[in-house]
Amino acid sequence: MSLGEVNGSIDTPIGNKNTSFWRKVLSFSGPGALVAVGYMDPGNWVTSVSGGAQYKYVLLSIVLISSLIAMMLQYMAGKLGIVKQEDLAQATRKRTNKVGGFILWIITELALMATDIAEVIGGAIALHLLFGWSMIASVLTTAFDVVILLLLMKFGFRKIEAIVMTLILTIIVIFSYLIILANPDWTGVFAGYLPSLQTVSDVAPMGGDSPLTLTLGIIGATVMPHNLYLHSSISQTRKVNHDDQEQVKEAVRFMAWDSNIQLTMAFMVNSMLLILGAALFFGHADQVGTFGSMYNALDDKTIAGAVASPVLSTLFAVALLASGQNSTITGTLTGEVVMAGFIRMRIPMWVRRVVTRGLALLPVIAFTLLYGGSETKLDSLLVFSQVFLSVALPFAMGPLIYFTSSKKIMGEDFVNPKWMIILGWTVFAVLTYLNIKLIVGMF
Repeated sequence: MSLGEVNGSIDTPIGNKNTSFWRKVLSFSGPGALVAVGYMDPGNWVTSVSGGAQYKYVLLSIVLISSLIAMMLQYMAGKLGIVKQEDLAQATRKRTNKVGGFILWIITELALMATDIAEVIGGAIALHLLFGWSMIASVLTTAFDVVILLLLMKFGFRKIEAIVMTLILTIIVIFSYLIILANPDWTGVFAGYLPSLQTVSDVAPMGGDSPLTLTLGIIGATVMPHNLYLHSSISQTRKVNHDDQEQVKEAVRFMAWDSNIQLTMAFMVNSMLLILGAALFFGHADQVGTFGSMYNALDDKTIAGAVASPVLSTLFAVALLASGQNSTITGTLTGEVVMAGFIRMRIPMWVRRVVTRGLALLPVIAFTLLYGGSETKLDSLLVFSQVFLSVALPFAMGPLIYFTSSKKIMGEDFVNPKWMIILGWTVFAVLTYLNIKLIVGMF
């Protein structure tokens, strides 16, 4: 079983007609939160804030479209797990040979390490900003979250879900407060959610990024391949009687509710990042290109205006730290899923975590020592780490759409409807093209 120690470990009231709709939703709430953190990890922050600082609210439509795509793909992933009782790694390995499975495992592991690098950088910079520690000390401190995660696993999966949801709410509350103080142009905000041709313009202002570049950045960094593997696994943590077709249908329905509610929260966070960039930093895009510069700008009245204060910058750093810790939890779980699924090998979680975090720390430590703790260089490393995510995406997304669109695999009742199949493959083609374009542009 995928994540055997927690698979089917949580009771739910599905099948009970006397249980209210919202109680059933609550019993399924949790896996969607662990997935949602991947859509608001430190890797997304710089792009969203820069988008707002350069083009105000225009790119909000891209944030919306990206979130809708994420909802569709995560629904497919969760459905695959519940219906087939296989995670995406297991399903792919089952339908490929040993060599193919090993190659896909290597690609996915590189993507996971890239994700871990983003978490290390985000967490280290947050510690540096909050406590004034040296950058190298902050980087090394992030290694100790291994211990925190191992302790959490002892308390049960439901507790981990609760902690993740608490951290998400912390991020939302902090950014809501920042937005209220920033007092954005709400007419411009709502207009920004309407699609605009400006989002695909390749005309860049002097020294800035073109709207197309930022559009590619937002879309390319939104759909994370590891989230598809993770959701197909943790959707199986709920106890379901698979001999009862109606219970399986009900489980899929409430999984979708959980996923969409949590991804809506991720959409809110990404929107607020862009709105914050537009309301406080428009016209100062060249001064908010890194986490450190954003932190300093929130305490600089010449940039953030009258609302600037040390409290705002501190809250920003706390939200960044919460984001990094959330991503750490989900990255470790995904690592176990892909290793067991692709090469059918299980190792103790502490070994898995130490190795993964160690491999992620090496390039970050090297960059920190080489460039004297320069945040600009670390942010550049974070951007380049996203290349591996872009490379890995088609190898996760393609099989997922294929499996869930096959009647032979999913059965008549659970196969994707025709409109979703067409939309899914269209999105696959567009995202693959955009990611290739983004990689070529980087190099």
